[in-house]
Amino acid sequence: METFTYYPGCTLRTKAKDLDIYARVSAKALNIALEEPSEWQCCGGAYTTAKDEIATKLSAVRVLNVAKEAGRPLITVCSACHNVIKQTNYDISYDEDMAAKVNNYLKFDESYNGETKVYHYLEMLRDIIGFDELAKKVINPLKGKKIAAYYGCLLLRPSKALAMDDPENPSIIEDFIRAIGGTPVIYSQRNECCGGYIALEDKSQAHKRSSAVMKSAEDQGADMIITACPLCMYNLRKNSGSELPVYYFTELLAEALGVKEESNE
Repeated sequence: METFTYYPGCTLRTKAKDLDIYARVSAKALNIALEEPSEWQCCGGAYTTAKDEIATKLSAVRVLNVAKEAGRPLITVCSACHNVIKQTNYDISYDEDMAAKVNNYLKFDESYNGETKVYHYLEMLRDIIGFDELAKKVINPLKGKKIAAYYGCLLLRPSKALAMDDPENPSIIEDFIRAIGGTPVIYSQRNECCGGYIALEDKSQAHKRSSAVMKSAEDQGADMIITACPLCMYNLRKNSGSELPVYYFTELLAEALGVKEESNE
């Protein structure tokens, strides 16, 4: 059994519980152990690019160091949390001044300099399990389902730090859809912004962007959209005006593995 240090993040404790619950039951079915640290803090939700801003990065470094001390990779599932933690890890690996300031604040027994390997849950499925092996474990294939992958902004960019997939022509979620027996739908807006970050300030623009995403998927015949981002989930469901169903990818994974009902136990 492969064991990861697992960072769920704040939203998976409140509005995005399904993303977390289905991730956990699916991991168990795949012989993956997710060990959540006893104490963790909010990642901040957005990465601050200012070089002299250190305090907002400390919570991410703390959990990265927990994983380092445990000798395990770190896994995340929320797109926003993954973006913050992965960018923090990348910058502390290559920016000696930042690393020095962070370690001066935190004073670990040993300094942290980006040693932890960070995976998104989708990368774990691709790089640790392997999509071919995942397909062999599927007992309820989603045959006949036309599924549109929605990447959004945070899962792929900035590409140098995130290094998950081609930000302009990604394939990781489409390959996941094939592995669980569904048919991926390719549409033009799958890696464009849904407008989530401006939903409170300018609802009309959030509606415009999320509607464009949903219409693009609908026009290509999608039965549903899947995402890894709680903010995207909210915006596509609440602000788009579309009735196209939107699910977390972990829910479809749990369904395909035959463990969805276990989430209610």
